[in-house]
Amino acid sequence: MKIKMKDGSIREAGFEEELGKNAFRHTTAHILAQAVKRLYPDTRCAIGPSIADGFYYDFDFAFRFSEENFAEIEAEMRKIVKENLQLRHFTADRRKAMQIMVESDEIYKVEMLEELPEDEEISFYQQGEYLEMCAGPHVAYTSAIKAFKLLSVAGAYWRGEEKNKMLTRIYGTSFPSEDMLAAYLNRLEEAKRRDHRKLGKELGLFALFEEGPGFPFFLPKGLILKNLLIDYWRRLHTKEGYVEISTPIMLNRQLWETSGHWEHYRDCMYTTSIDGADFAIKPMSCPGGMLIYKMEPRSYRELPMRISELGLIHRNEKLGTLHGLMRVRCCTQDDAHIFMTPEQIQDEIKGVARLIDEVYNDFGFQYHVELSTRPEDSIGSDEDWEMATDALKNALDALGLPYIVNEGDGAFYGPKIDFHLEDSIGRTWQCGTIQLDFQLPQRFDASYIGEDGKKHRPIMIHRVVFGSIERFIGILIEHFAGKFPLWLSPVQVKILTISDQYIDCAKAIEMTLKKAGLRCEVDERAEKIGCKIRTAQLEKIPYMLVIGEKEVQTNSVSVRKRDAGDLGSMSIDRLLEILRGEGI
Repeated sequence: MKIKMKDGSIREAGFEEELGKNAFRHTTAHILAQAVKRLYPDTRCAIGPSIADGFYYDFDFAFRFSEENFAEIEAEMRKIVKENLQLRHFTADRRKAMQIMVESDEIYKVEMLEELPEDEEISFYQQGEYLEMCAGPHVAYTSAIKAFKLLSVAGAYWRGEEKNKMLTRIYGTSFPSEDMLAAYLNRLEEAKRRDHRKLGKELGLFALFEEGPGFPFFLPKGLILKNLLIDYWRRLHTKEGYVEISTPIMLNRQLWETSGHWEHYRDCMYTTSIDGADFAIKPMSCPGGMLIYKMEPRSYRELPMRISELGLIHRNEKLGTLHGLMRVRCCTQDDAHIFMTPEQIQDEIKGVARLIDEVYNDFGFQYHVELSTRPEDSIGSDEDWEMATDALKNALDALGLPYIVNEGDGAFYGPKIDFHLEDSIGRTWQCGTIQLDFQLPQRFDASYIGEDGKKHRPIMIHRVVFGSIERFIGILIEHFAGKFPLWLSPVQVKILTISDQYIDCAKAIEMTLKKAGLRCEVDERAEKIGCKIRTAQLEKIPYMLVIGEKEVQTNSVSVRKRDAGDLGSMSIDRLLEILRGEGI
């Protein structure tokens, strides 16, 4: 596939390469814009980039746009593809570019131009009559775009600012073949079927109310699931030598100024005033952990000190970005902070990486690793950043973990290793992270007495495994499509009676199973057994026990398994043997 670059040169790249995929989908966005301008000439264009799984374009329509318009736009896009238009690149100075955009009445492009230096050279791409101010890259001819689909429409504030006009964002995707497009659309349908918001409601796990946008409510079954994850997390951390703490949800402004959050993270924080002083609800737990470290003099003999916290944090996320449990304003972060000597850095990073690997393997996730480097908005010296980044690289190399470098995406106080897990339908989620921090110990003047009897500065690791309990639950719901493994299911066994006369027997079996440590329920409804089985299947219960006359007479239960169907009759002892084999 020929790719036309910003400098006018032509490069060859396949769709499987990042360059090829971005150019392919960026060009599809231009074809979309050209089709829109042909059909609705009064429309103004904003921006249209490629994104992870496709592209979008923001438009200012002169009428009420809806997905009903997709068919005629797609038809026009197909015409543009057939026309085999060449994408021609040229540049213009800012004055000429401004003239072009003013004459085209493209007010959003004009606004972008107004913010550029007067001597800026502006890049343009043209296909047929359509002209776009754009840095590229693009494919050489429109005929390269073999398969595409417009997917959805949403509102989007111009430049993401709520004070600006709401534009119409059209999302789409494109591929080099119809087969690849069909496979992707099938994955989208599967993702809709697994949507954690839909399943969370159907399974009675959590609720979202207008009275608290971004503040999820956990229902009884959902809280069982949350507590199971927390219990699992605590067992692992006890084994790994962590001690658990709990720090206040709100602390004063002075603390957040010392940590750097007030300057670098203020827009994401909720603040209030108490006794005439500014306070902030914590968006992160690290400053509180630092105060606990500093409570008393520390010796090198105490290090590494591994401190964990299931901290309730709040972040002022924009309303339009909220998404079920995946993006919330309040969550439980499975935080931990490790204080150590410089000599301990490698071993501690490797220990955390092994812990994260163990957790993801337990849940059946594969993952890949990214190393995120210094962002523009950061604190600390070049020397500290270089030392911290090298330490992370060396640990990854020592573990033999392949990784890619994500330039400029580190935390403001240090570089980080991010773990992106892959779910059962191939989507990736960033969850675990290891952040190496030289800055907070300096800002808080933390120290320890070394073997030489002198004061030294500890190094700090910030790390999470789940990321947040809430988001991890959302990922698990979609990963398992609500069919949790036995150990994680809020209800593990449902006991179903043929008629009311067997309720007492069912209750006795329920008591036996509960004493064995199982989470079980009896369906006492006056419904036919077929209805009860269907309900239990919809609830995705791992095991169903049917109790009728035959079972009572033979002191047995008829067992049905969620995906395997009828397992036949067996004794309670045999059932418990099977369940223990699955790890109850």
